[in-house]
Amino acid sequence: MNDREKALLRRLAERVAAIAALPEQAARRDMWYAHNDLHSPRAVVLAFPEGAWRELIPQTVLESADPLAREWEMRLRQTIYTFEHLHDDQVTEPVFNIPWVHTVSDYGVPLEHVRTEALGAYTWKPPLVELSDIDKLRFRTWDIDRAETDRRVALAKDIFGDVLAVRIRGMFWWTLGMTWTAILMRGLERLMLDIYDHPEWLSQLMSFLRDATLHDLDYLETNGFLTLNNEDDYVGSGGFGYTRSLPSPSFDGVVRTADMWGFAESQEFVSVSPEKFEEFAFRFQLPLLSRFGLNCYGCCEPVHSRIHLLKTIPRLRRISISAWCDLDIAARELSDRYIFSYKPSPAVLAGEHLDETDIRRTLSHCLDVARGCKVEIIMKDTHTLRGEPERLTRWTEIAREVADEYS
Repeated sequence: MNDREKALLRRLAERVAAIAALPEQAARRDMWYAHNDLHSPRAVVLAFPEGAWRELIPQTVLESADPLAREWEMRLRQTIYTFEHLHDDQVTEPVFNIPWVHTVSDYGVPLEHVRTEALGAYTWKPPLVELSDIDKLRFRTWDIDRAETDRRVALAKDIFGDVLAVRIRGMFWWTLGMTWTAILMRGLERLMLDIYDHPEWLSQLMSFLRDATLHDLDYLETNGFLTLNNEDDYVGSGGFGYTRSLPSPSFDGVVRTADMWGFAESQEFVSVSPEKFEEFAFRFQLPLLSRFGLNCYGCCEPVHSRIHLLKTIPRLRRISISAWCDLDIAARELSDRYIFSYKPSPAVLAGEHLDETDIRRTLSHCLDVARGCKVEIIMKDTHTLRGEPERLTRWTEIAREVADEYS
């Protein structure tokens, strides 16, 4: 990084620090603690641009050329943009997180993706073609680059460490669901047929993935690479980790899975019966989730037919209720004992026009059905705003208005 890039990063960090110092941040933080402890007075609202960041902060806006400076510049600009334009319930904290720099091997079989362009559809070549190919699978190996991680921490501290608290913090995974990994190894159509044609083989594959994932967790935990996710950390498929229930009372400064939020989903098993879901997915996920202090489950898959299984997860706190979920069943099953993590369809932001009446009607219906539940409304999986950034701002305003009406 050159001096001009460092000066830019410092200016952006100073703006983040100024936002983080506003009194409203403490109120938002307290609301999140209450929400995750099931005492929230109203539904919390979040808006994650995700794919639409390409429109909100185009690459042409970035002034840095150095790759790392460019990455940090984008992160700082996103934090500022979220506060200044989205107006949701996210907390701006005076911190800057550096994740561990690392590489991890494959499972002993290479996976080749086939794309025609950087964005859009792709396919892949599943490596487990013959049943005997399962014998090629091996546990993954990890290479954590301590020196490079420390270098980045020192660099950030040198640039703006007196403005934002720089710390090592970040996850090595998003989901512990394993079904997506199984699909990549075997192929979607083949694996669906394996449920009936080769059930013992499929159970063997899922057993391997369970044991391999447990091995990963053991390695990261034993070597001190895990970090807490109980503050402004993205947990599950949406929501933040603020809770006073973590870390565990026995926490001694070395983070274990027991001190963290865990998360799993199985979107690939969306059309599989609850019985087959339990047989070929859930029973392998359960030993992983059992290790964590609190748990989240679900993403885009409708879970209403599986909630009776999910409720057996130890310390389950957050369940994703997608746009395809039966809201009546979900509300009845969750009541006030779990967080009702509602994900309305992002299609409303991608149409030819923004239908505010439909947005209000959809959100009002959800909160009407979910009276008595502990609801969070999360707009995510947004991939375009049709070149109209104000669409997401307006959605958030409507969501906040509806949440206030039902508080």
